[in-house]
Amino acid sequence: MIVTGAKNAEDSVNASKKYVQIVMKVGFPARFSDYKLQNITATCDVGFPIRLEGLIYAHAAYATYEPELFPGLIYRMLVPKIVLLIFVSGKIVLTGAKNTDDLGAAVENIFDSLLEFRKRNLIVSAK
Repeated sequence: MIVTGAKNAEDSVNASKKYVQIVMKVGFPARFSDYKLQNITATCDVGFPIRLEGLIYAHAAYATYEPELFPGLIYRMLVPKIVLLIFVSGKIVLTGAKNTDDLGAAVENIFDSLLEFRKRNLIVSAK
């Protein structure tokens, strides 16, 4: 059985147990066992816009960016093994984590690079 959409691990376990009870009530043999989290997805906002063109050139071995196909840069981090979808707005979607510690580690690993490619406000003076 696969449970999706839970906001936390406890909700996921409860949903699984309730579903097993429903299956048992209709007459099928079922039991709750061997439960494990496979994929945790999270979102965050770094609070500043990011120059994705610069980020792709600096991290070409780990990232792909095709703005005509998808507006986000896809960054495949090796340690921890997580995929990050990084958007110009500074919003990030992290997916593929096996535990919540990996999510924090991934953000910490990429944050300095994001700061390096932070979009700055340009002041243009007209004469």
